Amino acid sequence: MPNIRIRRAMSGCLLVALLGAAGPAEAEISVALTYLRQEEKAPPVLSNLDPIPADLGIAGARVALADTETTGSFLGHHYTLNLISVEPGGDLTAAAKAAFAASPILLLDAPAESILAVADLAEAKGALIFNIASGERRLRDGDCRANLLHTIAEDAMRADALMQMLKARRWTRTALVVGPRPRDEGFAAILRAAAAKFGVEIVAEKTWTFDTDLRRAAGREVPLFTQDLPDHDVLLIADEADDFARYVADNTWLPRPVAGSDGLRGEGWAPVLEQWGAVQLQNRFETTAKREMRPRDYAAWAALRTVGEAVTRTNSADPVRLRTYILSDAFALDGFKGRSLSYRDWNGQLRQPMPVVNARALVELAPLDGYLHRENDMDTLGLDRAESACEAFGGVK
Repeated sequence: MPNIRIRRAMSGCLLVALLGAAGPAEAEISVALTYLRQEEKAPPVLSNLDPIPADLGIAGARVALADTETTGSFLGHHYTLNLISVEPGGDLTAAAKAAFAASPILLLDAPAESILAVADLAEAKGALIFNIASGERRLRDGDCRANLLHTIAEDAMRADALMQMLKARRWTRTALVVGPRPRDEGFAAILRAAAAKFGVEIVAEKTWTFDTDLRRAAGREVPLFTQDLPDHDVLLIADEADDFARYVADNTWLPRPVAGSDGLRGEGWAPVLEQWGAVQLQNRFETTAKREMRPRDYAAWAALRTVGEAVTRTNSADPVRLRTYILSDAFALDGFKGRSLSYRDWNGQLRQPMPVVNARALVELAPLDGYLHRENDMDTLGLDRAESACEAFGGVK
């Protein structure tokens, strides 16, 4: 298991932790990677039942490092991973410059604006950056960058997977409750677009306005809040801060399932995945992290494993050569989802089947049968080539 050393400096300086694994002394290729994280102050929410793990994402990279070192040790490939964690309000671009001075391969855990700021640095030219945190469309659309690939699922991929499942069930009349934060409205817009795309109707919408403690009042307040909604099959909820949705389920006026940010939901990864060898990955992760694997952990794992696979196949650590191979038809990654994963060569998004899950089980794996595509049926999920305004990758639409 990789050794870990941590040092923290205060007043806008950086927390730096070196995650490394001892490889063979005669290693022919040394592959240095950096995990750069912008820490964010989480907004207050009603429940503290699901705190954000301090090692969210990092734990996934740590497991991938051990997996990759196992293969690399037989080939003379040695991998190291350096962690730079910038405190809230700290200078991420300064940290990124330091990271690029040490390594041209970066796993970036930050909001969309910060991701763009790092990708646009002069030091980032020719680098290979993996977005493991932001599902925002614009990073795959008009604001794409040639040096930026995405292993975190696009938000639209999550919504499209859910809508494919609802359409297959013929649960096509939905109502939508939208939270008060900008992220909630952003996801609501994505749900609306996905519903229109797959023929699911949103018959009514309401904005969540409660500021009371629903831990005690949900049984009284939520039925009244949902009483005036027209008849619907499913109640969609846009609550990306994980604030109130847990109190809506099983308290609605009509006995209906909830979906979207809670209940039935599309995810890049979920602890309930057990097929296709996923349980082995889950077990390795839980042994290392002492918790369940989350989507951001999986995105970090997939990013580092992508590098490992590309280095193995090309016998090179050059980021330009690795990027060319990763975006080629020859690249394939075993992602424990029943199919090989690949990257969209028009915007750098990792193609991946999307589990639609509830709290206890896998419900469907999208894309569902019947959703066809002229190139790859996984491109029915999220931004397709013809829809994307990304020009940085070149190619013909």
